[in-house]
Amino acid sequence: MIEIVKSAERGHSNHGWLDSYHTFSFAEYYNPKQMQFGSLRVINEDRVQPGQGFGKHGHKDMEIISYVLSGALNHQDSMGNGSTIVPGDIQRMTAGSGILHSESIGSGNNPVHFLQIWVLPNRMGLTPGYEQKHFSDEDKKNMLCLLGSSDGRNGSLTIHQDVFFYGSLLEDESVLKFPLREGRMAFVQVVRGGVNLNGEILKAGDGGKILNEGLISLKGLPDAEILLFDMV
Repeated sequence: MIEIVKSAERGHSNHGWLDSYHTFSFAEYYNPKQMQFGSLRVINEDRVQPGQGFGKHGHKDMEIISYVLSGALNHQDSMGNGSTIVPGDIQRMTAGSGILHSESIGSGNNPVHFLQIWVLPNRMGLTPGYEQKHFSDEDKKNMLCLLGSSDGRNGSLTIHQDVFFYGSLLEDESVLKFPLREGRMAFVQVVRGGVNLNGEILKAGDGGKILNEGLISLKGLPDAEILLFDMV
C-alpha cells in the first residue's frame, strides 16, 4: 500500500523571512491524519531569506537532521559546535536531555533552501550530540546512498533509532529496486524533479507512505532527487 502526501496538501506558513511547508503536523499546522509516520515526526521544507534565521531556541528528545539544497546555513549550539552547512552536507543533532541552538543566513548570502527532518529517538534523555558529513553528487548518482543509520555503518550519520536514511540523484529513466523487509515501513520524499514509485508518479514536495510492499521500485523522472527512510 502506498499513500501519497501531495505537495499542495502540506501545511504552509509564510512569515516573510521564512516560507515553510510541513509534511506532518507542526507548530500552528495541525492535521490529525498527518501526525507522524513510524518514527518520522517532521519533514519541513524551509526557505529562509538572507540576514534572517532561527534565533537561539531549545529542543529535547529528538533526532534533528538538516539537509541543505541551496545556500549556506550557519549553525551554533550550546555544545560549542559552530559550522556552516552547504549542499551535500547533512547535519544530525541529538537533542536528548536538552540543547540550545541557532541557525542563520549571512546578510550578504543567498537564501537558504533546506529540509528539516525530525526522527523520534529510541529512548529519552540521551546525551546531546552533533555530527556533520558531506556526501557528493557522485555518492548519490543512480544509487541509494546510506546517509544515516542506527549504527553509523558505511560512513553514515548515526541516528538513535532503528531507521536507515538514504539519498539518491536519479537520472531520467534510471531504476532502483529496494527490498522492504517484513514488518518495516518506508517513506519516500521527493526533493526535486519527480519519480515513479511503484507505478505512482510523485513530483517535488510529494511524499509516499509505504506499507506492506515487498519491493520498492524507483524510476527517475528528469532532475530527480529523493530521500528514502526505511524504519519500523
